[in-house]
Amino acid sequence: MKKTLLSIAILCSMNIFAQDDLIKKVINNASINSKFIFTDVINLETTSVKSQGSAGTCWSYSGNSFIESEMIRMKKKPVDIAEIFTARQVYLGKARNYVLFGGNMGLGDGAELHDVMNILRKHGAMPQDAYTLEDYGKGTVKSGEFQDKIKEILDTFVKNKDNKSASWVTDVNNYMDEKLGKLPETFDYNGKKYTPKSFANEVIGINPDDYIELSNYKDMPYYQKMVQPVSDNWSYDQLYNVPMTELTDIIDVALAKGYTIGWATDVSEPYFSWKNGVAHVPNLDLYNITDEERKLIFDGPLEEKTINEDLRLDGLYTMKTTDDHGMHIVGKSKDQNGKEYYKVKNSWGASNDYKGYLYVTKTYVQLKTTAIMVNKNALSKAERTKLKV
Repeated sequence: MKKTLLSIAILCSMNIFAQDDLIKKVINNASINSKFIFTDVINLETTSVKSQGSAGTCWSYSGNSFIESEMIRMKKKPVDIAEIFTARQVYLGKARNYVLFGGNMGLGDGAELHDVMNILRKHGAMPQDAYTLEDYGKGTVKSGEFQDKIKEILDTFVKNKDNKSASWVTDVNNYMDEKLGKLPETFDYNGKKYTPKSFANEVIGINPDDYIELSNYKDMPYYQKMVQPVSDNWSYDQLYNVPMTELTDIIDVALAKGYTIGWATDVSEPYFSWKNGVAHVPNLDLYNITDEERKLIFDGPLEEKTINEDLRLDGLYTMKTTDDHGMHIVGKSKDQNGKEYYKVKNSWGASNDYKGYLYVTKTYVQLKTTAIMVNKNALSKAERTKLKV
């Protein structure tokens, strides 16, 4: 693949061939000199736009961006959190599961928004200037080669039935030290010494138990927990199942109360365009969009398709809706016709028409979301009662 394509960033899928195909779809939705005019209605404060490069670490970038905005909401000075510290801890956790399952599970960069909270709880966090690796996915450390080597280390151990010790732990950590930099046990921040755990507790100061994830699967009981059925849910975490329209009701209430939202979604559709900075659902046969129809999808605001939970579930079960990417919902805007969109912060740098942000309709969020993460205090009283949180 050409270097110019790699600079857009490989998405959060474990399958490298699926990543290549997905990038081509996203890139092909080139800018048509946008005919959209957006006016912010809610614009919550967040930290600067970052770039994950060609690595599939969107979940760490979006999840840590979410934490940084939570710090701002709590009147704290936000920290530029080291995304690769979080990712490194997840890679070791996935390696553990890979060994214990005898090699019968996936590896790779992919993970979920809840992994950021799980790592914060268990291992803490570090500021960027204490674990400064910026090369992963952006320079000489290629994420595909990195993951292939970890798999090689683990497979050597799994296939050797005469192992006398868990040498893979040391071998994987040594390899990550070599490629990602050795983790310091302590570091200085603003003149004080911290460990990752004390930094998370004293500086970041949020409680991971205050955050929940939600999704919609029509064929599962509502207002109960279920294991999120996506391949990157390596930790088998559970989320709450709610009706489709409640996903966006929850987002609306949270934004109105000053809370941002972590968002995991499908971005593989021809009606999602990073370059144009818009995602909406055209009133077309979504599975058979023609080349001529594609040319008009981003030619300004359009009439959207009427969707329902049956269409959403069909997308999930036919794998037309896939768990591709994590982003960060930070506000709400209106187009020139008064239609509402969510304002979304991405981690592909500032390379699109809106300098790293995009605008997504409520219909798209309802149809294509795989999960949202929100502070449970952002929920309405009625929603908290139904979920018993």
